[in-house]
Order: sequence, then structure tokens, then C-alpha cells
Amino acid sequence: MSSHTDTPATGPEVGPVTNILVCGIGGQGVMTAAELLAQAAISLGHDVKKTEVAGMAQRGGVVTSHVRFGPKVVAPAIAPGEADLLIGFEVAEALRWTTHLKPDGCAMVNVMRIPPLVVSGGLFPYPDDPVAQMQASGRQVIAFDAEAIARQLGTVRLVNTILLGAIADHLPFPAEVLRDTVLAGFRARKPALVELNAQAFDTGRATAREREMAKAV
Repeated sequence: MSSHTDTPATGPEVGPVTNILVCGIGGQGVMTAAELLAQAAISLGHDVKKTEVAGMAQRGGVVTSHVRFGPKVVAPAIAPGEADLLIGFEVAEALRWTTHLKPDGCAMVNVMRIPPLVVSGGLFPYPDDPVAQMQASGRQVIAFDAEAIARQLGTVRLVNTILLGAIADHLPFPAEVLRDTVLAGFRARKPALVELNAQAFDTGRATAREREMAKAV
């Protein structure tokens, strides 16, 4: 499935620009996921802009990264209502950034709950049903327990790879490009983990497909 925002040919950004917002809690791998998406786009010759827009990367702080790519990208930040894809590593953070999605955008959400510091510190309440609130916005929401899948595969460290696999069919290029980018990093640094991460990517992709088919019935 292709997803992109068409920008006017007369503007500073020419051609289709894809906007992906990744959000979660420090320590979940939000910025790593954003970097892998950027690398995959760069490998195809896209102009890419990536930025950490909000939050703190330490464990417990909220983290948000924006990735934009296309023939020509000027600004790194995604405006509200312009994200094609939202990847939520933590369900309440996904809800908080839902307004950045286009009306026909897609949110891929890990239902894992990790109350951030602003919640545990008593500054904000945790929502009762974040997924239902996201669905009420009318946007496409695909939610599943990526942590449970990761544990079944052997380690919660696989959540990152599972979520990248889950959104692979929603990118404007073949899923194999992102898969190869993810696995190339492991081949270079931790070759013993290549097969496990390949399995995690494929399982995430299959799980997202199953959820989408179930919604279509």
C-alpha cells in the first residue's frame, strides 16, 4: 500500500513526500526505528529529513521522531494533520499524536502501556481506552501486542523490529527494502541475531496483515 502526501509542484517541496511520525517512551527504540526508516529511503535515492521533535530520550521520558522523504524535502517537522503513518510504541503516546495523522492516515500501535513520567508524576491521567479513542477519530488504527509477540520469540528487544515489519506494507516502496535495511545492521554488528530479527520482522508484517483483513470482513 502506497501512502504519501502530494505537495504542489510550484512549492519548495516537489513531488510526493511521505511523512512518518514515530512516538513512544525512552528506551523503546523510537529513534532507532526512525533512523532505519530514513536509511531505507536514502538507499532508494530519496531526499530525507529526520528530527527528534519532542521529549527526552532517557528511559521514562516521551520521545517523538519525524521522518520525511521524497524527491525534495525542505522542512523536517510534520505539521498536524499531515502524517501518512503513525508508529506508536506506547499506546497513550500514540493517542496523543493522533491529531498529526491525515484523515486517511494509518496508525500502527503497540498496545503496551508504559505510563510516562508526566503520568507517574501525577501531572496527567492515563487514558482508559487509548485505542478506542484513536478509532473514534475515524482514522485507520491497527493495534496489537508487539511485546507479547516479542516475548514469544525470545526477547522484548524485538518490539522495534516487529513494529517496522508491521508498517512495511504501508510504505511507498517494497517491504523488502526496509527488511534488508534492518537486517543489514545486524549482519554488520550482531550477525547471530540476523535470523531472529528476520523472523520478528516477518511476524510483525503478518500480524498487521491479519488485523487489517479482520477489519475488512
